[in-house]
Amino acid sequence: MMELKKTPLWSEHKRLGAKMVEFGGWEMPLQYTSIIEEHKTVRESAGIFDVSHMGEILVEGPDTLRFVDKLITNSVSKLKNGEICYSPMCYENATIVDDLLAYRFSENKILLVVNASNTDKDYEWIISQKHGYNVDVKNLSKDYAQIAFQGPKAEQILKKISGVDLSRISFYTFTLGQINGINCIVSRTGYTGEDGFEMYFQPDAAVALWRKLIEIGGKEVKPCGLGSRDTLRFEATYMLYGNDIDDTTTPLEAGLGWTVDFTKPTFNGKEVLLRQKENGVSKRLRGFEIDGGIARHGYEIFDGEKKIGHITSGTKSPTLNKSLALGYVENQYSKIGSEVLVDVHGKKVRATVVKTPFYRGSVKSK
Repeated sequence: MMELKKTPLWSEHKRLGAKMVEFGGWEMPLQYTSIIEEHKTVRESAGIFDVSHMGEILVEGPDTLRFVDKLITNSVSKLKNGEICYSPMCYENATIVDDLLAYRFSENKILLVVNASNTDKDYEWIISQKHGYNVDVKNLSKDYAQIAFQGPKAEQILKKISGVDLSRISFYTFTLGQINGINCIVSRTGYTGEDGFEMYFQPDAAVALWRKLIEIGGKEVKPCGLGSRDTLRFEATYMLYGNDIDDTTTPLEAGLGWTVDFTKPTFNGKEVLLRQKENGVSKRLRGFEIDGGIARHGYEIFDGEKKIGHITSGTKSPTLNKSLALGYVENQYSKIGSEVLVDVHGKKVRATVVKTPFYRGSVKSK
């Protein structure tokens, strides 16, 4: 058995009585009280998440913009300094290596924030693509702790200890400044569908900042685990790598066409994606409302006896009180209102294709 990695906040999770689980090679909190309670706190007030397991890969050098634009489908060249973009990073066949955030510090410096379970794989892939580009690539994941503070009241609570004017940080931008006297990268980003901030800082400051956020939040703030993080992102229809997207799916199949900048001269997977754009895709990721039972990852989707797809994520939505799911279906079944069947424990239950996102919260938008 490989020993699980621990974040700088591991002892805090144990102290607070969190139920711990393995996630992407890390020992992480699943929940502290209950998933539903933590979910509700983020929707109504503010929750605090340890996301120090995420990976940070720094690209620096004269060819940084050109190199990162080759790696990802979105465009960092079009960002201003201090702006962030969300993007898939693809192989040459247009399937997805990972989805990430690219933080543009300058023309010569971009920080890529990648999924915890993919950090080593991503780093090796990025290094393998370096030939012909004057860039330096470093895996700085051990140099950062990260806390996400999410919810409609996040700004008003966080400003009590913020040395930066949070109101001036617009959606998908970041600044450098102090939170509780700690030097941070502070970005208006998140994975919950609510307003909020993500803070990156040196690991030895994590416990002090975590405790201070709980202290200033009082009854309005709760520490939250991976369980509610998943239900929150699911309702907002944010992708989970390994479930909704992976190295068998392309951005266009996953409904991420808005992240693909076809005006760029070149990027990995461009030719395949252009063909998919012209000819259409054979399968699409869609949202479903399930009539009876809860559909989980891997459950099969049918038209009568014919298998036409599979579920990627599913749960009973705590906010909407409905059984919902995401899944890939053959293109002809992907229209809103289409009815299909999902095999739930050997029983085929009716499901209807519905619009996504399932829920829109307080998250700011461009």
